Amino acid sequence: MLRATQIEKSYGKLAVLKGIDLEIHKGEIVAIVGASGAGKSTLLHILGTLDHPDRGKVFIYDKDVFNQSPKNLASFRNKALGFVFQFHNLLPEFTALENIMIPGLIGNNDERKIRKRGQELLEMLGLGDRMNHKPSELSGGEQQRTAVARAMINTPELILADEPSGNLDSKNALDLHALFFQLRKETGQTFVIVTHNEHLSEMADRRIELKDGVIRKVMI
Repeated sequence: MLRATQIEKSYGKLAVLKGIDLEIHKGEIVAIVGASGAGKSTLLHILGTLDHPDRGKVFIYDKDVFNQSPKNLASFRNKALGFVFQFHNLLPEFTALENIMIPGLIGNNDERKIRKRGQELLEMLGLGDRMNHKPSELSGGEQQRTAVARAMINTPELILADEPSGNLDSKNALDLHALFFQLRKETGQTFVIVTHNEHLSEMADRRIELKDGVIRKVMI
């Protein structure tokens, strides 16, 4: 469902990605690993269209994602992709439910349907009794599950996660990892996860190691 060809990216004179070829299949959970500075997050941001490569192309369902206007690309990103980050990025003035609804509202979806979908996701993720709580009233694990629900609000087929358990204790990290596999089983979604967590990378269907801006090893 996702194919990247000859992805290159530099910042000034620093070459971060040096010709990445990568293919992700529907329903896979793929872990991208490597030392700090290997280019993992840069690659994930390009795969998620949050950043542009200097060279190379990204295809999602055979659509050349960067070959469209910025407005159409933003609309595509909102509908087709979900994102989970290490630090949750929840807006403190909004409740869990309101945070979850934001991508759906940005996509001009019906507010009543988005609210219902958000409530269903919170129930699915064990947060039905926390939907009216603000982020400061949620634990770290609850905040991260809220972020996962937000990533799922538009029912994207591809979710990209950047160190999603990096800010969690070991128990909450294990719970989050199990949640990804539960969601894959129940919804058929595809996950691409940048992680330093050995347990999560070993659980994944494939583990792709980046080193010095290139793929050094793929383990199945």
